[in-house]
Formats: sequence, C-alpha cells, structure tokens
Amino acid sequence: MVDKVIENNRVSIIGEIVSDFKFSHQVYGEGFYIVDVSVNRLSDLSDIIPMMVSERLVDVTNSYVGQLVEASGQFRSYNRHEEGKNKLMLSIFVREWQFVDENPEAGKTNQIFLDGYICKPPIYRKTPLGREIADLLVAVNRPYGKSDYIPCIAWGRNARFASTFEIGARIEILGRVQSREYVKKLSDDEIEHHVAYEVSVSKLELVDTEEEL
Repeated sequence: MVDKVIENNRVSIIGEIVSDFKFSHQVYGEGFYIVDVSVNRLSDLSDIIPMMVSERLVDVTNSYVGQLVEASGQFRSYNRHEEGKNKLMLSIFVREWQFVDENPEAGKTNQIFLDGYICKPPIYRKTPLGREIADLLVAVNRPYGKSDYIPCIAWGRNARFASTFEIGARIEILGRVQSREYVKKLSDDEIEHHVAYEVSVSKLELVDTEEEL
C-alpha cells in the first residue's frame, strides 16, 4: 500500500548545489535541511529548486556549493503560517542522494511524474502574444491520509485540454519542476520579489476512474 502511494509522485533531479544547508525542522529526532540546487533547462536558463534533505543522507555541516548532485524523491507541499495567512511551500523531499561527476543533457536532468486529482477549477488564459496557458492545482495522495497540493502549468493544446477538467478528475502528468520569479506590488513605492515553484507539463492524461471500479 505504501509503495503504491509513493509511486504516484516521483521526481529526479541532477544539478549544481548553490547554497549551504539551512535547518528546516525535526521529526522524531531526525533533522531536515533545505539546500538549493540549480538545474539546467534545454534553453540557457536554469531553475533553482529547494531540496528537503535528511541529516541521515548527507553531512549537512559541510558546504557542497559547486558540486553536482543527483537526487530523487517526491515533490511535496506544506502550509506555512506567516503574517496571518497560509502560504503554500514546495520542495523536493529527497529519498536518494548521491554526488556525480558529470551533468548529462538538460532534458534528462529534471523529470517528474504525478498521479493525482484536480482540486480547483483550471484557470485558462492567453498571453498578449496569444500563447495558451492553463493553471492547475493537483492533489497527490500520500500514505496515512495526507496529500500534497502541486501547482502545474500547461501550454498550447495541453492547456486547452486541461481547461475542460472538472474538480475531482484524476490525471497523470509528466513534466519538470520549475522556478519562476515574480513581483508583488505592495504600494506605489514598494514591491516584493517572490519565487514560485510549479510543474511545467509536457504530457497529461485523464485517467478513467470507472475502469478501476
């Protein structure tokens, strides 16, 4: 049962460590730390992705900035309460971690598979240049009754297809984890810089839940 549930959220990343470890939290005496990894895209851009790593996987007292790492695990979310609001925090929960010598082709350095459920109406829109986009929020079940809520973004015909999805629909997604910077205007004189994390969809498919019954 547990193995089956874990199969619905799989991510693998290869990239360069660009920060030191920062303490996040502790569970049953096991410390978890956040470290940022830069992952190349097919273009000249890169994504800076936060990784949640146990102190039992790697010596978190060392600095590994500049080293290449290969990691796999799940893309997870949790709500952090700050300034009277709940903020959705996302990171890759690392289950396997190893240092590597070479960085392969960019298309193989960032892959994710999700099997989950639409939990908000999709938001379909077009850019000023006419490119179609759909924003999805997908709930992916964990063991023991918990779920992760993963923002996903689809493009083109995938966006048109996704715009027809109803709440509760089960979908499977292949894509990559990406970071996206944006600016929030607080007043005429004040702005805040933020980073959002989401799954950029390359393939998606509706799962016929009636066949499972």
